[in-house]
Amino acid sequence: MNTESRHSDSLAGLSFLLVMAMGMPMMIFYAIGILGPALILDLDISRQQLGWLITSTFGFAAVLSPWAGALVQRVGAFKGMVGLFLLVGVSFALMGALPGFGGLVTALLFCGVAQSLANPATNQLIAQQVPAPSKAGIVGLKQSGVQAAALLAGAALPPMALAWGWRAALAAWAPVALLMAALVVRWVPPRVTAEQRFSLRVHAPNRWLWMLMAIQLCAGLALSSFMTFLGVYADQQGVSAQAIGAMVSGFGIMGILSRVLLTPVGARLPDASILLGVLFVLAGLALMIMRLASPQQHWPLWLGVVGMGLTVAASNAIAMSMLLHDARFGAAAASAGMLSAGFFGGFAFGPPAFGWLLARTDDFTAAWYSLAAILTAGALLCVLLLLMRRRK
Repeated sequence: MNTESRHSDSLAGLSFLLVMAMGMPMMIFYAIGILGPALILDLDISRQQLGWLITSTFGFAAVLSPWAGALVQRVGAFKGMVGLFLLVGVSFALMGALPGFGGLVTALLFCGVAQSLANPATNQLIAQQVPAPSKAGIVGLKQSGVQAAALLAGAALPPMALAWGWRAALAAWAPVALLMAALVVRWVPPRVTAEQRFSLRVHAPNRWLWMLMAIQLCAGLALSSFMTFLGVYADQQGVSAQAIGAMVSGFGIMGILSRVLLTPVGARLPDASILLGVLFVLAGLALMIMRLASPQQHWPLWLGVVGMGLTVAASNAIAMSMLLHDARFGAAAASAGMLSAGFFGGFAFGPPAFGWLLARTDDFTAAWYSLAAILTAGALLCVLLLLMRRRK
């Protein structure tokens, strides 16, 4: 009984670290969505430049991700997790210290490196230390860390920014990241042997992984654009900063529910591609409802936020679970790195492209329609992946 209790405590501590490892690098993503109006005003930047802030961190993450998986396999999940939290701490500290738009971009690059390590390090840790029957549930739980960051950012950042200013509100998360690094040292046993030597050579993904990467590219394009400009769009409709924070928290809550509940469901299906396709279609419908928002009625905004949280927010967790349940996609850390490259590529290109559309049309209508089209394309790619796997 004592052995079972110790194992349960160990798994609980590991789960907490996995959630934080996924959530801490993503905190800045939701912070920009919440603090967007203040950043535009204080830094004297355009809406399109706001999108480039997201590109600076996720573009770097997308470039590094194909090698991040091999690096984690070389140094081990323990060092990967410690390095991740240290990089996040440095990034948030620099956000509070470096001046101007260029300083913020520089600080975000460190977060990009951490983001590239998140999925390979956490997947490797799960593959090594979590029993097979618990893997799907733990993957869904750790992926919910991304949405837990939204919940925390939405609840904490508006009052912190109001009391201290946005720079101090961001810098306050640096000590939290350093504490998490210390907990990794305490709770995660380091492995002496590495699985393979590190190489700069990247093995090309197979057809299945390419298709899953394309699906995640669509998810990243839609999610990043939606969350980056949610605050700006809501502010335009007369929504207060506190209500915008509440919307982001609502997105986080729905995202946690969808990832924790739907990831095991996807693992039990004959092919989770079916579930992914349905979620993309429902997310497109949520965006169309959100378009009905106006200064007189804010309920479509809330429905859109809840709908996106319940649907496409779960897609990355389901895709990561597919990698762990089918070795034909590739090795756990390496395939996670490649899948992250597709997802982060969407995060890198989505916000500036969305901002470019806004600059050309000065209206959100065309931009929201473009996201609905991307989600439709993602649903079609899910059907293609389903057919490819059945043919195999």
